Amino acid sequence: MQAPAEAAKFPEIKVPAGLTFTGLVLGFAVGILLQGTPVLAQIMVFAEPAGQLWLRALQITILPLVIGLVYTGISQTLAAAGGGKLARRAVALFFAVLLAAGAMSAIVVPMLLEFSPIPPRAVAALGGAASDAGTVPGFSQILLAMMPENIFAAAASGAMLPIVLFVAVFAVAATRIADAARRQLAAVFEGLAAAMMVVIGWVLALAPIGVFGLAAAVAANSGTDAISALAHYILIVSAAGLVVTLGGYAIAVLIARQPLGDFARAMLPVQAVALSTQSSLACLPAMLAATRKLGVREATADFVLPLAVAIFRGTSPAMNMGVAIYAAYLTGTPLSPFVLAVGVGVAFLVSLSSVSLPGTLSFIISVGPIANAMGVPIAPLALLVAVEILPDLMRTLGNVTMDVAVTAAVDKGRE
Repeated sequence: MQAPAEAAKFPEIKVPAGLTFTGLVLGFAVGILLQGTPVLAQIMVFAEPAGQLWLRALQITILPLVIGLVYTGISQTLAAAGGGKLARRAVALFFAVLLAAGAMSAIVVPMLLEFSPIPPRAVAALGGAASDAGTVPGFSQILLAMMPENIFAAAASGAMLPIVLFVAVFAVAATRIADAARRQLAAVFEGLAAAMMVVIGWVLALAPIGVFGLAAAVAANSGTDAISALAHYILIVSAAGLVVTLGGYAIAVLIARQPLGDFARAMLPVQAVALSTQSSLACLPAMLAATRKLGVREATADFVLPLAVAIFRGTSPAMNMGVAIYAAYLTGTPLSPFVLAVGVGVAFLVSLSSVSLPGTLSFIISVGPIANAMGVPIAPLALLVAVEILPDLMRTLGNVTMDVAVTAAVDKGRE
């Protein structure tokens, strides 16, 4: 049995998530407490441009970073699938879970938002976009958007859907060329992704300042209304992650044939580590111990779990779709079934490219392309990223639960 494909080596990026959240809190506090005063007007002369400049810097990094990471992630996944029958079974189950999670979110999140709508004043507070709302694109329009006349023109216009699809096809095609040329291409795209991660790391290092400026501007215009929107957002998006987490228990019971109580008890130490570290990689030793308790073959666990940590994030399509759908409701962007299907497809592809990255960085490079492909303005993401530290707890919890469940299911399939 071959070892799992080694993940691409990227520079370590330290994202100041705590400081970013602090910037959000301070921005709201300044905007609310000084609302209508000359002092706030003087502060906003500098704070508002700082927020807008930071948002633009964030936007310009997304496309080249996504190109590098999507190519690298798909190449890595295809290489893993070529590692033997066990690897192919694991990757097939990974794909099924990712697609099902995205489709679930496309159905459940709109239902949740219809049942518990965003407060109207909160929509206005975060820039409710009557001006941004457009018509629902038809099926033919979506197909034409997937196949532009000029891929470079599509890149120049920021059309993310055809870019992601083109890079995905390009990565698959690269598997059919000579090894030397394939390695050279992989090095180019990996280098592009690594360099852009450094750049976006610099941009995110300024997030506390940028988020402060954006939050102060929002609070100055709307008072406390934006706070209720962010709390509502955290609950809705976390609910999508919770469904995926429960899906992990369902896979363990229905496919892996594990007793529910045994699986739940084995997962408790893993979930404790997940909540304290917010890192699937840090949970790997605990996950291996959990599979031992569940009677999973060591050969299976030692192969599938590292592979899952390298290329699989069970909650990513669901929660990233949840963020994009929430932004659509915030901005009044219409969502048709075709648009949601496009979102699910892009969410699946980018989920392969955002593994082993800090939650805030993964949020930016994953949700941005999905929102762009669905025609959703990404401006709200600049504030939503500031509270990602809270939904990220659910992301990690769901990911580690799904990793162990899928490993047990793959092992059961060997019988």
